Amino acid sequence: MKIGKYKPSIIESGFFGLDGGAMFGIIPKVLWQRTNLPDEANRVKLATRHLLLESKSKKILIDTGMGSKWDDKAKNIYAVDESRSMNSALAQRGLKTEDITDVILTHLHFDHTGGSTIIKDGKLEPAFPNANYFVQKQNFDWARNSSDRDKGSYIKENFILLFEEGVLNFIIGNAKFDDEIEFIVINGHTFGQQMVKISDGSNTILFCADLMPFVSHIPLPYIMGYDLQPLVTLEEKKKYLKLALNENWKLFFGHDPEIAFATVKKFGEGYIADEKFRSFEET
Repeated sequence: MKIGKYKPSIIESGFFGLDGGAMFGIIPKVLWQRTNLPDEANRVKLATRHLLLESKSKKILIDTGMGSKWDDKAKNIYAVDESRSMNSALAQRGLKTEDITDVILTHLHFDHTGGSTIIKDGKLEPAFPNANYFVQKQNFDWARNSSDRDKGSYIKENFILLFEEGVLNFIIGNAKFDDEIEFIVINGHTFGQQMVKISDGSNTILFCADLMPFVSHIPLPYIMGYDLQPLVTLEEKKKYLKLALNENWKLFFGHDPEIAFATVKKFGEGYIADEKFRSFEET
């Protein structure tokens, strides 16, 4: 598959767990456990799945996952699976972190930018030494001064260094990265989150970020308890699911442990998944 000048690939850097009730908000466990079976601590499994976009001149990575800066206590809380890593996932594609030219961050929560920095020889460094990083300025500003409710999701060692090193580039509002890549701002989950739309007019992928972490979040009421503005999330889902249906977009899920992307279809007054894919080779 190719979209314009870009060849998309899936990079999976690991798994972790979060409370199932928090992941599905008002939806009763008797319903959400049908698609996302919890463990003994009521945690459901999340992937850290990234989109790699390669052209002749660029190798662009969307989000950086959990990273490796976790102590044993945090690993236990979040059920961090260390059997995979960003380095090993890139190596499977014949790449190293030094090869990445650009990193697009949907937002600065720890599970999306934890891998943006590393500790090397006791010193914090950018994980992708030759890359420019991109994030919405609104989200960066919020991350530095977030609320008591969500400040635990913003770990400053993951992103402040990037700003200090001059490699963090700010996007303001909806914007085009180039002819194929577009940033779309949404504010339900957190302020200044950006989805990434990759399109050449014939094929379109929407990197949903945390608007819809799992394929099971496609039905309209399935909204995370983590969202700061759940009613805003609901309106955002209505808008972009309608576009996805009408324009045959492929929705890319950063956290679904099994399904990488899917198309959608109408179901009553709402939407459900139509075709589901684990890899681009299936298309």
